[in-house]
Amino acid sequence: MTHQETITMLTQYVDQLLEGSDAQNPLWNIEKVRSGEENRWNYIDGCMMTAVLAMHSMTGEQKYLDFADRFVGWYVQEDGSIRTYSPEEYNLDNVNPGKNLFALYERTGKEKYRKAMDVVRSQLETMPRTKEGNFWHKKIYPNQVWLDGLYMAQPFYVQYETTYNRMRGCLDSFRQFCNVVRLMRDEKTGLFYHGYDESREMYWANPETGCSENFWLRALGWYVVALVDTLEVMDEQLYYEYRTVQSQLRALVDAWLPWQHESGMFYQIINRPDHEKNYLETSGSALFAYGVMKAVRLGFLPKRYRAYGEKAFWGTTERYLSKDENGKLRLGGICLVAGLGGKEHRDGSLEYYFSEPVVENEAKGVGPLVLAFTEILNIEKAEAEEC
Repeated sequence: MTHQETITMLTQYVDQLLEGSDAQNPLWNIEKVRSGEENRWNYIDGCMMTAVLAMHSMTGEQKYLDFADRFVGWYVQEDGSIRTYSPEEYNLDNVNPGKNLFALYERTGKEKYRKAMDVVRSQLETMPRTKEGNFWHKKIYPNQVWLDGLYMAQPFYVQYETTYNRMRGCLDSFRQFCNVVRLMRDEKTGLFYHGYDESREMYWANPETGCSENFWLRALGWYVVALVDTLEVMDEQLYYEYRTVQSQLRALVDAWLPWQHESGMFYQIINRPDHEKNYLETSGSALFAYGVMKAVRLGFLPKRYRAYGEKAFWGTTERYLSKDENGKLRLGGICLVAGLGGKEHRDGSLEYYFSEPVVENEAKGVGPLVLAFTEILNIEKAEAEEC
């Protein structure tokens, strides 16, 4: 496919997914579809709505805003309460959809979205923390920090504090990022482990470091986007913190680059391309593409890095975006889910990460790819304006 054909296909693909979905029945939430249960306020749909709102920002097409408003508005009641969401569940994943409330409030003026921000923010006020000061990933995972959780909570936290709370919590957020660098970064590779258990009691945790065993691609992807999205909403008045997070971002991307496959993609376990069960994975590659291209656009990375993000985007679409026998578009190569602990006894081993299902059309891959797509559109728009 030519690049223009891919752009046309992706536009059609987004429309295909939206036309078949609503808040109760999202085509992209494969976990929900497989469970057969009622849909709930969740980060998977939240990621997809972030992508839909980015499509609205990029194209100006009202249909994208209308869809996001209908979808999120089904959950958010007039008094700001959120259907199926309880702050006392203390699950960082549930903070993530709160990011979209800022854009919806700004673009629709609906006061219920402003009220709902306060509801989500209330969870962080009493969220359990490690002794170092980081939010637990979930109440059901005590003393644990996962890379995913930085993406789930910190961009919302910093945007709320910057917009409505005189930046009071921004230093707290900054310290949480610094703790992750200190506790979860591998000195040899510069990569970050998926999880950290402060208590060292979990069977997946190294008894000396508390870290899990491997470098999971999507966790690294959530982390790089957490850094970029947090920087985007951080006030430059925080001079030292702002530049320190930029340095953390560049160091992370530099640690990724040696592992980029010739196709542009990355492996499910990023540093084990030699393993026979490893595979080039869509969601983490798309998160890298989005994070890097956005960071270049916003001036957080030098312009030369953009080529790495573009390579990851085009490599992913070339390998995994296609049409089925009925002409329906599909995106494959997506790891459905991966975690640590829980009733499934997820031990963080290589065999565990390779055992999780690989699926199509799932929002944890689709959302990041669409977000990366909006960065490609931004690049094309800028180049057209220069001509």
